[in-house]
Amino acid sequence: MRSKIRIVHFVGIGGSGMSGIAEVLLTQGFSVQGSDIEETSSTIRLKGLGAKIFFEHSEKNIFGADVCVVSSAIQSNNPELIAARRVKIPVVPRALMLAELMRFKKGVAIAGSHGKTTTTSLVANILASSNLDPTYVIGGKLSGVGLGARLGCGEFLVAEADESDGSFLNLSPIIAAVTNIDHDHLDYYDHDFALLKQAFISFIHRLPFYSSVILCIEDPNIREIIPFISRPIVRVGLTKEADIRAKNIHQSGLTTSFTVEQKNFKEFDISLPMPGLHNVLNSLVAIGIAKELEIDTNMIQKSLDNFTGVDRRFQFYKKMIAPNGKRFSLVDDYGHHPTEIRATLNACKASFPNRRLILVFQPHRFSRTRDLFEDFVRVLVNVDILILLKVYPAGEEVIPSADSKVLARTIRLSRRLDPIFSESIDEAISILLSTLQDEDIVLVMGAGSVGNLSKILVSRFNQLHQEVSNG
Repeated sequence: MRSKIRIVHFVGIGGSGMSGIAEVLLTQGFSVQGSDIEETSSTIRLKGLGAKIFFEHSEKNIFGADVCVVSSAIQSNNPELIAARRVKIPVVPRALMLAELMRFKKGVAIAGSHGKTTTTSLVANILASSNLDPTYVIGGKLSGVGLGARLGCGEFLVAEADESDGSFLNLSPIIAAVTNIDHDHLDYYDHDFALLKQAFISFIHRLPFYSSVILCIEDPNIREIIPFISRPIVRVGLTKEADIRAKNIHQSGLTTSFTVEQKNFKEFDISLPMPGLHNVLNSLVAIGIAKELEIDTNMIQKSLDNFTGVDRRFQFYKKMIAPNGKRFSLVDDYGHHPTEIRATLNACKASFPNRRLILVFQPHRFSRTRDLFEDFVRVLVNVDILILLKVYPAGEEVIPSADSKVLARTIRLSRRLDPIFSESIDEAISILLSTLQDEDIVLVMGAGSVGNLSKILVSRFNQLHQEVSNG
């Protein structure tokens, strides 16, 4: 590819799926440039590696580019996309670029509605700990190294497989996994959940006929598709029908310990530095992949026991002090779907029993808020205080019946909670500081700009010795 392509332009280069591919291409020696609407930690890192980045979308940005990479989040009226097509610069979807990278490696692809990033990170960590030097492209940053992507010299490429736009059907891995299947991104699938499930079946059948897929059978939708899969299946879960299962699960603080039982193999214990049953299931999927790759059990144990986590996945700041002297702890999390919120709330309550829980939540996309409105209402009432930010549109048009004010009003009518609506991050911080009590747990959740709120809190109030843990 390098002989014909010199300059690769990314539209929306700071996106979680785009920045990782850009970093791998930079490491391979390509000239990389791109655009985004604001500077982020991802764009800062890419600039440090040599990327040229424009902080606006303009047709002049693509001058000199040999190829233009776009994600499904880019609208058809984007001026760079229009200009690239006008001057006949090849426009390549992000997933096709990832597929091109995977073509030169043995691909390990992790799909699923929830848990992809954590599971992919666990797999990458296991392979790296086993001296297999993998290439990886992850939707978040591994906390221990601050990277979401890395070019390794080994034979494996580990990546998330994105179902949101059907792009995972471009990948051809040699091993795959599906963590779960849930009602999300249904706008792409004509609001037909059956079509989404069929897409996962088609993804699995991208595997060679002899390759295995690892499936978490705790998910009822995965159990439904099993009869339609014609590839070898490794079942992981909590029941005895699983090929690899977890038992004797115990959570103490932020650590979850359990025993792994595998048919025809000796049991072994894991001490996972992440809370929550959902992370036990994520780790089982990672163990299933590692076992298929014939990685030694001791290396699996060591890697999981020492896992440092992923940024914004239950990222924990223990000792925070507000201006009024109130001490609190902060959990920053990317979760934005009701299922993810429920799992994180359960993990918080198990980790910090008898402590007041304040949730600052920013809904992500009007369409998701509309489609899962009642699910959001049911899960968001399960906290002591709820601060709701405006919906992060992610490029969508406003849907008046699915904004945060309507969501707050509906929750209030349930008479279980009186949420506080906030117009901005600064206002949300002011509201939070006015409500804080000693030993509160502050949970910040969302996939949009709300991550900046956590950064502000940490920069202003993390005045004591910092202890950071992730899940």
